[in-house]
Amino acid sequence: MINVEHSRVLLRWWIIAALVVVGTVLGGLSIGPVPIGIGDIWATITSHIPGARAVGTVSQAHQAIIWDIRLPRVVLGVLVGGMLATAGAAYQGVFRNPLADPYLLGVAAGAGLGATLAIAIGGGGSALLPMAAFLGAIVAASITYAIGAAGSRGNTVTSLILSGVAVAAFLTAAQTYVQQRNSETLREVYSWILGRLSTAGWSEVRSVLPYVFVASTILFALRRMLDVLALGDEEATALGLPVTRIRLIIVAAATLGTAAVVAVSGLIGFVGIVIPHLLRLLFGASYRLLIPLSFFGGGAFLVAADLFARIAIPPAELPIGVITAFLGAPFFALILRTRPGVAR
Repeated sequence: MINVEHSRVLLRWWIIAALVVVGTVLGGLSIGPVPIGIGDIWATITSHIPGARAVGTVSQAHQAIIWDIRLPRVVLGVLVGGMLATAGAAYQGVFRNPLADPYLLGVAAGAGLGATLAIAIGGGGSALLPMAAFLGAIVAASITYAIGAAGSRGNTVTSLILSGVAVAAFLTAAQTYVQQRNSETLREVYSWILGRLSTAGWSEVRSVLPYVFVASTILFALRRMLDVLALGDEEATALGLPVTRIRLIIVAAATLGTAAVVAVSGLIGFVGIVIPHLLRLLFGASYRLLIPLSFFGGGAFLVAADLFARIAIPPAELPIGVITAFLGAPFFALILRTRPGVAR
């Protein structure tokens, strides 16, 4: 009887989560300088689905706005936000710290250095920027893991965190040096660092989708292992779990997904901390539920934040990283104040 009631509660929350995602997606598609009705949105989407029967007619202008501008931006927001939140939940589980975030292993610093080099070498709007940011993030995380694993001496978690801090500090210093040597590109660099989805198109969605799919699939498949890791390395080993290998796979998947989305969106902070922690307060600490819900929650949160960034100061746009920081920093401070033990 208890299991049946528990399943009903979970189903109710899953329905609520789905409605929140659908609502934010529709808001992202319909709200803007040109308001568009839900009927036009549905007709446009069905007209582009092979084999589907188009419902109604839409003007070419509205079709272009929906299909070529708003829809890829909203889809990219779901992918970026979902991946950052899922990676954040995974890092928090593997490092047993609910305040860990996707940039913990120097991913942000590596991506920032790669993007800065691409902009400095190729100029504003360099086509090399996404690839340079991706490679920078991967190289930074690889260096962090190599240093942390070599100096772990039985405490891999602490060594990885400390090596991540050291690598991030070094790469940030290198990025600052490059910026000062190429001061004419500072505006473009800071625009990327603050995060944006304004240049999103279907090409960005296609480039990031395979990485997000692979990374999130791995994390979904291993979410039960995160519950075991939460018991501690000794207990997990006693239960037969290959702790080192599982930790490496989870960290690699989360880092790969984070590097991919950062390459197309810039550095968007706090999503990987706020969403998993908020869901943990609502649903408990089990990663069986936390990992999938983080993807949907992160996607909905970033689409809503991007919508506000678009309409806050028309006709200009706020960097989306400003919105997430404005919301995330007070939440972070509130958690530290009301639950001081969470940072231990």
